[in-house]
Amino acid sequence: MPRKVIYSLLALALLLTACGPSQAENEAAIATGVALTVEAQKPIETPTTSITATPLILTTTTPLVVTGTAPARPTSPPNPGGEAACMKASLVDETVPDGTIIKPGVQFTKTWQIRNDSTCTWDTSYKIVFWDGDVMGGGYVYNFPQQALPGDTVSVPLVLTAPTTDGPYQSSWKLQTPGGTTFGVGYDSPFWADIVVSSSDDVKYGVTNVTYSVERNPLTGCPANVFYTIYATVSVNGPVTVTLNWRKSDGTTENKQTLKFTEAGSQTASMEWSLHLGAATNERWVQVFTVSPEEQDFGKATFHYTCGQ
Repeated sequence: MPRKVIYSLLALALLLTACGPSQAENEAAIATGVALTVEAQKPIETPTTSITATPLILTTTTPLVVTGTAPARPTSPPNPGGEAACMKASLVDETVPDGTIIKPGVQFTKTWQIRNDSTCTWDTSYKIVFWDGDVMGGGYVYNFPQQALPGDTVSVPLVLTAPTTDGPYQSSWKLQTPGGTTFGVGYDSPFWADIVVSSSDDVKYGVTNVTYSVERNPLTGCPANVFYTIYATVSVNGPVTVTLNWRKSDGTTENKQTLKFTEAGSQTASMEWSLHLGAATNERWVQVFTVSPEEQDFGKATFHYTCGQ
């Protein structure tokens, strides 16, 4: 026991003796003092605490949103008309005109311009499916190439291969909904590739089709003169120069026009017919006929003039 502690105990004993308590009381006091002194000399232990880690849980009613590039186009809301309301389309234009002459085994791309006339948004879950004829070396099912909102016109290209045997061939296709229902263009008609396979080096190219449209200026009303512009879209099956003329229902003809083609395709020619206010109100027509490479007539474009007096 340290010397300072012994001195403290002796001093305490003398003090208690001097104050007159009994010996027993003095001994008890001395024992208490010794115990307190010994306790005071013990080293201080640092208490340890057991900590249990509780994982932090964050709750929220807002879903996680990952930002990025926004979709290029929105999708339309669910259509109350069901699947049938989505099955409306029109063929606007196409490449590789009907009757195009192609060498055996040659690969070509047929492209249709198809307009979404429905109230639904088409996406790549829609399909292009083989319908009839010769598949021409392609697949039987293709995904629709891109999203098309109502009113959109989309290019639908297919890579096809001409058969190896000479002759005419047609490959017909339709669209298909995600539910598996097929539909066509217009009144549910298929759209197709129509070609002639020929291995001959002495092929004669020419006009395969002519389609018409008529434009009135002004659109309405009866001014002193009304002008009608008639457009004729001429399609050929290969490189050829076409000379054409216009025949009118009044018995007159218009000057010759020449269209030069370097490959199968289409070009548009036009003519104008003006009618004065006093002209008769009967139906009129205009017709294209070709002079070369051979003489041919192609349908008629008709219109009604209603401003006569």
